[in-house]
Amino acid sequence: MTMRATAAAVACAALFAAAGCGGSDNGGGGGASTSGGAGGSKASAGFKVPDVPMQKTLGAGEGKLNIIAWAGYAEDGSTDKKVDWVTPFEKQTGCQVSVKIGNTSDEMVTLMRTGQYDGVSASGDATLRLIAGGDVAPVNTSLVPNYADVFQQLKNQDFNSVNGQMYGIPHGRGANLLMWRSDKVPGSLDSWGAVFDQGSQYKGTLTAYDNPIYIADAALYLKATKPDLKITNPYELDDKQFQASVDLLKQQRANIGEYWSDYTKEQAAFTSGDSTVGTTWQVIANLLEADKVKVKTTLPKEGATGWSDTWMISSKAAHPNCMYKWMDWIISPKVNAEVAEWFGEAPSNAKSCAETTDKNFCTTFHADDQAYFDKVSYWTTPRKQCGDSRGDVCKDYSAWVQAWTEIKG
Repeated sequence: MTMRATAAAVACAALFAAAGCGGSDNGGGGGASTSGGAGGSKASAGFKVPDVPMQKTLGAGEGKLNIIAWAGYAEDGSTDKKVDWVTPFEKQTGCQVSVKIGNTSDEMVTLMRTGQYDGVSASGDATLRLIAGGDVAPVNTSLVPNYADVFQQLKNQDFNSVNGQMYGIPHGRGANLLMWRSDKVPGSLDSWGAVFDQGSQYKGTLTAYDNPIYIADAALYLKATKPDLKITNPYELDDKQFQASVDLLKQQRANIGEYWSDYTKEQAAFTSGDSTVGTTWQVIANLLEADKVKVKTTLPKEGATGWSDTWMISSKAAHPNCMYKWMDWIISPKVNAEVAEWFGEAPSNAKSCAETTDKNFCTTFHADDQAYFDKVSYWTTPRKQCGDSRGDVCKDYSAWVQAWTEIKG
């Protein structure tokens, strides 16, 4: 099984133009939508975007397709001969696919700005940067027939649309969960307080996700436990809210045994007992349980952060017809089911649940459980414009990257 392994290693200011990091004239804030997950305002309202034309009709494929994808999203049989949805696509459309694996959202943004790729499977912490930078084009969903079967709650969200215009096709989603070794940690956990306020109980065996976006996890906890901070959206933090979140993470740092970004390393750490409590993905818990490691997971009472990935088409795509054909193919019921099971996430196509090999898969990953995902604040790009009446006083992504470096020491 292949999963993403992410770590933001380069400061935003070095990688992106002003539009990419927020606070420029190019855009508004980003945040979890009130219709698609827990969180604050409809932050894309008033978002200013470059004038990029939308494709009106679909023509014949150009014979080639260059895409950037998370590992596991565009399998061609080279990882596992039984796992291949690229070859059938090539045979059906004549579009020969070349895949560049993107290891981080930052890398994906940088690669897309070269103009050498037709599309990308972008996470919410990259989508608004790409839109604001004019790197992706609005998507004509009428040219993607399978879009009609995408779960309604994944459409027109702040991380994939602007002012009601879709800028991509939803691929899949998942939540960042709390996991613990049930044979080493007594009782049952139901709060992120286990990794924050009570973290000293697990000093040296506590683990957390290694990425600046993890600051939102602290903000989400403070939203529930420190109402005086008036946090409404964990990605829209003014100076006081941001500093409180950073201080909480610096306090947590003393108890962290190791941070993880590679899922195999967290799996190994929980197997050995080096880690006993921390953030995880459902797929990691499934792998551990398959290996008879005693772990339990929960979506804590405060809610959780999570991801919803989106296929986006480059504004400079040399093979736009092939990219549109790919977006329709990758969310077709059977293929979307195959990708979801391989990667370990909820599919975006409602019809995919009938196509999974494991008939309990969609139940395990809460594919059609909106009450579950209402508790999830999807990753999005922090920007200076708060998305509410506060104006341009929120901390943008570059500030998050700098703070994360300070937190880890």
